[in-house]
Amino acid sequence: MVMRRMLTLALCAVLALGLLVAAAGCGGDDQPKQFKVGLECGYPPFNWTQADDSNGAVPIAGTNQYAGGYDVEIAKRIAEGLGRELVIVKTSWKGLPAAVQAGTIDAIIAGMSPTAERKKTLDFSDPYYRSELVMVVKKGSPYENATSIQDFAGAKITAQQNTFHYTVIDQIQGVQKQTAMDDFPAMRVALESGIIDGYVSERPEGISASAANPNFVMVEFAEGKGFQASDEDVAVAVGLKKGNPDLEKINQILAGISEEERIRLMDEAIKNQPSAQ
Repeated sequence: MVMRRMLTLALCAVLALGLLVAAAGCGGDDQPKQFKVGLECGYPPFNWTQADDSNGAVPIAGTNQYAGGYDVEIAKRIAEGLGRELVIVKTSWKGLPAAVQAGTIDAIIAGMSPTAERKKTLDFSDPYYRSELVMVVKKGSPYENATSIQDFAGAKITAQQNTFHYTVIDQIQGVQKQTAMDDFPAMRVALESGIIDGYVSERPEGISASAANPNFVMVEFAEGKGFQASDEDVAVAVGLKKGNPDLEKINQILAGISEEERIRLMDEAIKNQPSAQ
């Protein structure tokens, strides 16, 4: 009787130990948490959509497509530094702030500038890129050789909605400001078809556009004759929900990416962008 009881207790102990081991194995502590990053996947060379994983592209959640570009490379480095699994969530530009606030995504890494208006509802990291404003026009147009934004008086000009790019159009005297558009692919189509004479962009996208389409030209302006913009407007940073505890760590990770590395990543993104975008 005593022996049977001892055997029963021993068996129970073994079973309990097995359950503990199983529970530990199923627990999430030893598996990397996800780092969900939202971006348009349509703003080359910062981010784009492609059909395979070439050149380090990452799967887009819920699709059979992949995301590549400068933003994706920065996101990969941040996810690695945080010890988490990178998940790319394709999100419309105007939907990005709401998505990060709702927790659908953890961060916005989408070529977004940390403007004063956005800082009212979001926290931002230190900049991971700085650029200058340019105009993208059609080759052979009257605006191809412009040296000042005032050379665009009378031109039909637009920019992406919900960006400061659209607001600076007002600096051009006599411009025909067109309705803001959803994204850069739409603006490229509008420019190709003649609906607009040009659109405001950042230098990397301008290089990307002219490389992807031989009919496009990027117009840069002489010193003092371009758009007036603050440093925060031309900077690009990671957007986070207010109070996100990862902010300090993300800044540490970004600080570890040298300027030479950032230039190399952007050069590679421009080179690797799909020709159709």
